[in-house]
Amino acid sequence: MHNKTLTLSELKENAALANSKKALVGIDGFVDKIVHPVDKRHGPGDQFDAIPTIAEFGARISSAAGKSANIELAPVVEKLGGNGPIMANAQSAHGIQVRYLGALGKTSIHPVFEDFAKRTNAISITDPGITHAAEFTDGKIMLGSMASLDEINYEHIITAVGADTLTEIFNDSDSIAMVNWTMIPFLSDVFNDFLNRLLPGVKENPDRIFFFDLADPEKRSDEDLLEVLGLFGKFEQFGKVILGLNLREAEQVDKLLGFSPLENTPENLQVLAERIRTKLKLNTVVVHPTHDAACATPEGTAYVKGPYCEKPKITTGAGDHFNSGFVTGRMIGLSPTAALTVAVATSGFYVRTAVSPSLDELQEFIGTW
Repeated sequence: MHNKTLTLSELKENAALANSKKALVGIDGFVDKIVHPVDKRHGPGDQFDAIPTIAEFGARISSAAGKSANIELAPVVEKLGGNGPIMANAQSAHGIQVRYLGALGKTSIHPVFEDFAKRTNAISITDPGITHAAEFTDGKIMLGSMASLDEINYEHIITAVGADTLTEIFNDSDSIAMVNWTMIPFLSDVFNDFLNRLLPGVKENPDRIFFFDLADPEKRSDEDLLEVLGLFGKFEQFGKVILGLNLREAEQVDKLLGFSPLENTPENLQVLAERIRTKLKLNTVVVHPTHDAACATPEGTAYVKGPYCEKPKITTGAGDHFNSGFVTGRMIGLSPTAALTVAVATSGFYVRTAVSPSLDELQEFIGTW
């Protein structure tokens, strides 16, 4: 059966289950300032030509070596950001009952998060980071200020929520997603505390999903990355672990685990996911380049092509929407192939519209892409 036909059939049967599922998502928080670097300006406002590619942006910067340069960053939109809030927003749009735990404001909730915080009954640990996301036709450059995220540790979490309440939230959650490991210096310590201090007191639920996302770990040391990769497998005793990786992250992890590089083909994408899954002893590894996606599970491997968009309205958050779609799909009992299709569709819908889709909207999108 074609993956779209299969997915529509499974969604018709299972989509209604979303409203009964509960998810805890964390643990970062950013104010995203989406900008377009200006190449030539012709007048005020949006009367300018943007620098189209990262390569041309890099050349502009390089040409200033030994001199100076003034590059205008034209504002596009200021919005809530961070892997966690964007993923939580997308899961909420799917109909999942989402609770958020993260960096939304220390003394008060930052204005960009006010509606989100109410909708997700959010618990804030500290102030959000600030990201200037420069978007190009071939990718994006994220320039972040994130000193406040140093305050995300187990003690501050317990101060914000209370040990008993946190245990209750974990008890009630069908999925627990903790993302953006790279930018949170003490997140590995938090994972250790979850494993040793919290989860032993949480009710057993072998179907509970733990989702992890590294978020571009290139700037972290190999030792740090190997440590956290080893921690993910320890969560398997408390549920089923899903590790989400974009292609760059997957290749970095694959190399660190001692494997030889593979040419990027549909078959090799599945091999990549499976050998990382086997090496780390995880339930599921999912790998998502921009044009397609693959996953490896105990049921085998799966692959789907995505609805690639040549001229997206927005790209920041596309990966988080993919993650939301995949986790939601698995939460409501979709097969790996159908969950992958929901994931690429969620991302595809979002980059075209800048809106997080409902499952009803996804069914229409899948049927017509």
